[in-house]
Amino acid sequence: MNIQSAINRAVFAPRDERMLVAVEVKRRKRKRVPFLPTGGKGEYMTYICLSVTNKRPAQLLITKVKQFGGSAPFTRRSQWAVEQLRQVNGINPNKDCPEFDLVFDNAFDQWVASSAPEKCIFIQIMYHACQTYWEGKEGVPGSPAGDQQKGQRGQGGQGSPGAQGGQGSPGAQVGQIGGPVAQARRKSTVGPRPHHTEFVNCQSKLTGDACKMNLVLYRCKVFFNRMKKVMVSNQSRSQAGGPRAGPSGQRPPGGSMGSVVQRASQALQERGERLGRAEDKTVDLMHKAQQFADTAHKLALKYSN
Repeated sequence: MNIQSAINRAVFAPRDERMLVAVEVKRRKRKRVPFLPTGGKGEYMTYICLSVTNKRPAQLLITKVKQFGGSAPFTRRSQWAVEQLRQVNGINPNKDCPEFDLVFDNAFDQWVASSAPEKCIFIQIMYHACQTYWEGKEGVPGSPAGDQQKGQRGQGGQGSPGAQGGQGSPGAQVGQIGGPVAQARRKSTVGPRPHHTEFVNCQSKLTGDACKMNLVLYRCKVFFNRMKKVMVSNQSRSQAGGPRAGPSGQRPPGGSMGSVVQRASQALQERGERLGRAEDKTVDLMHKAQQFADTAHKLALKYSN
């Protein structure tokens, strides 16, 4: 079982939620609050998780989860709704980097992911989840957009023949007086519409349509990075314990395996960079072709007249 499945089973499944993605992070600038207890001793690991509730209407949530001392239990620390998430800052829109910021209504966190591909996967899944969530809320009864549409339908009823017939009748006067009052009450009960989450300094390939190919590339990079870390840790432990000879007196081929994994990960990273450059060039050519088509259409219309 990988770490994301373990977090989902321990933290989100009991609360009737489903985790979409999680990323291991560390603070770029540690917060020093000496008068508050830390809640754990020793080293701990922090994860930022994106989850959705199984109940309808679905709610998109961002949760901070900690694991103290490398033990199995996970602790849910803080949780925010997506309506409280004001901004996601990718720091560098030109290359993959592990740094990113999350700006909430009452918090501002500066994080560093364990690797750049894991941060890219997190931002890409979060972007598309936010887009789907906000599009699903449009026109839902009880939401600000749905209430606004209902109020517009109520205003359209004032133009009916019953409301326009006879300005001196009591019913017409009540309709004219009660209309603005009812409209003001509706506005006071609806309240301001929440702001959508803003994604700034994020690469276009993370917020574009070609999401499946990028996700596969980033997941492969994450897999090879984890394999590389495991091989390096195993090699360091074997060197600390001393070289052990095999049955035939030969040393275990741990170094050669590590070099193979390193070369494979490097080749995959170079291939991903080439694919990224090809994708950017394709987008530029598409925009230029669209501009050329628009210009040709304008010229055709001009000389046809």
